[in-house]
Amino acid sequence: MSAPEPFDLVIRGHAVLTPEGTIPAEVGVRRGVIAAVVPLGAGLDGERLIELAADETLLPGLVDTHVHINEPGRTEWEGFASATRAAAAGGVTTLIDMPLNSIPPTVNVAALNIKRNCAAPQAFVDVGFWGGAVPGNLADLRPLHEAGAFGFKCFLVHSGVDEFPHLEPAQMEAALAELKTFDGLLIVHAEDPAAIRDTPPGSGYAGFLASRPPAAENTAISGVIDAAARTGARAHILHLSSAEALPLVRAAKADGVRLTAETCPHYLTLRAEEIPDGATAFKCCPPIRGDANREELWAGLADGTIDCIVSDHSPSTLDLKDLENGDFSVAWGGVSSLQLGLALIWTEARIRGIALERVLHWMSAAPAALAGLDRKGGIVEGKDADFAVFAAEDTFTVDPAALQHRNPITPYAGKQLTGVVRRTVLAGTDVDPAVPAGRLLRR
Repeated sequence: MSAPEPFDLVIRGHAVLTPEGTIPAEVGVRRGVIAAVVPLGAGLDGERLIELAADETLLPGLVDTHVHINEPGRTEWEGFASATRAAAAGGVTTLIDMPLNSIPPTVNVAALNIKRNCAAPQAFVDVGFWGGAVPGNLADLRPLHEAGAFGFKCFLVHSGVDEFPHLEPAQMEAALAELKTFDGLLIVHAEDPAAIRDTPPGSGYAGFLASRPPAAENTAISGVIDAAARTGARAHILHLSSAEALPLVRAAKADGVRLTAETCPHYLTLRAEEIPDGATAFKCCPPIRGDANREELWAGLADGTIDCIVSDHSPSTLDLKDLENGDFSVAWGGVSSLQLGLALIWTEARIRGIALERVLHWMSAAPAALAGLDRKGGIVEGKDADFAVFAAEDTFTVDPAALQHRNPITPYAGKQLTGVVRRTVLAGTDVDPAVPAGRLLRR
């Protein structure tokens, strides 16, 4: 009888986060896949060994399904190399790139192929792609789906860039009806243009916040729910910031509407009351709302109304943030947090007595399920060997210049966070910031 084939890698630790809980375990990896998860002390034999320190937990790699990488066309805002390095530094081993802010936007197969050709030689983590649903591209949706796009992003309000126009409600419903024919997923930036007012020039944060009231989200989300119910298609609400919409989402799910929802670290960790006038690093759409709203979003996560937490990393150059004048009426709306998401959420969650296992459900297993990434999101035999080694009690202070993002701006500058990613492993190999080894993913 021949000896069992040794593992390429064995990881041993007293804290390995599995679907059954955080346990002392050994994880054996072969050819980039988890081949064994056994109790600590089993003595698995590997060509390489990682022994976790006493203060380290082995996590499944995070899955971030909402990242604007902007390459090609606006690579000075962000690019595949910088974004995927930032992801790896934050324990994110899989991300899905949004179809806009790049030129061309990913609204047909030719544009998807351009994106893939850009990403392939410079991805440090695994990367998939959303397609876009825009006026006039209904016939492109099925070919994009067949080419491996994970689903389709649409806006119900101006997207911020003219080459990615928004859908009117009837166009959104037509897209849902088309997606129903092949069980595609529509992911929706849900704000109602009729409820949005112009931000007064030069106004502070209060003026910007008032210009995008909760009603803008509530009305749009109600419309998405109605259209999804009529068509039977799958819809997903992006970056939910209005807690007033939670009862709508909860009721729709109870009624059998095929609906999911996400929120983002900035809505869960920041409060409108603390945002100084002129601090345009905090500008995003929909906006960061007040403290009571934030607490209700945490409750919506706890009861399952909100399914997952993803970054909505939406960077730009420093000049577009209008830092010199701090004018919310002209500054680009987007928060850069790809590298910081886990620490941000864990810092808040531990104060609330929320276990690390729940955080990883929201930031790894649930986004993987949303995108249909069956091989991601858990330390389970048969899944990809993507891990983050996490020191849950370690602390650090956010220094924008030390982040891997292309542009050194973040609303979290100077904030002390708890939880440090010490090591990131992709397909059984340590991520090397000099050697891009990420793969391109297809649905």
